[in-house]
Amino acid sequence: MRQIRPAAIIDRSRDREFMREALALAAQGAALGEVPVGAVLVQDGEIIGRGFNCPISTSDPSAHAEMVAIRAAAEAVSNYRLPGSTLYVTLEPCSMCAGLIVHSRITRVVYGALEPKAGIVQSQGQFFTQGFLNHRVLHEGGVLAEECGAVLSEFFKARRAKPAD
Repeated sequence: MRQIRPAAIIDRSRDREFMREALALAAQGAALGEVPVGAVLVQDGEIIGRGFNCPISTSDPSAHAEMVAIRAAAEAVSNYRLPGSTLYVTLEPCSMCAGLIVHSRITRVVYGALEPKAGIVQSQGQFFTQGFLNHRVLHEGGVLAEECGAVLSEFFKARRAKPAD
């Protein structure tokens, strides 16, 4: 079993690189007709979990990009706790994913675009700052925000343009 330890210093030098990996995963989801959101979980500079939204293709309402990436990472390191890791996701997490992030003991979340309707980190609340939580998550948004937002905008624009079956 791989040892996981909290990072002493936050390294932001590769944030854009890892967000580009998440964007590539979002494109994979879009190709399947899923809402294009991608996520990667990084530990010690290495991607240990990848995911993209796939609730439609898997008939699983919990199959958000973050959920898929966290599940893959936990399996990869044989541990349900992931301290010292950073989750990169193209869209601000929802309440379901934010809860899993806390329970997984992820150290840091970096997201691209805001989610004005359901985003719980900044848009509709500041979930990670709530006093009742037993774990604090560092978080920052806006990394490659324009690119992340554009992927979503184009997806929904194309979806609206399609004639109904």
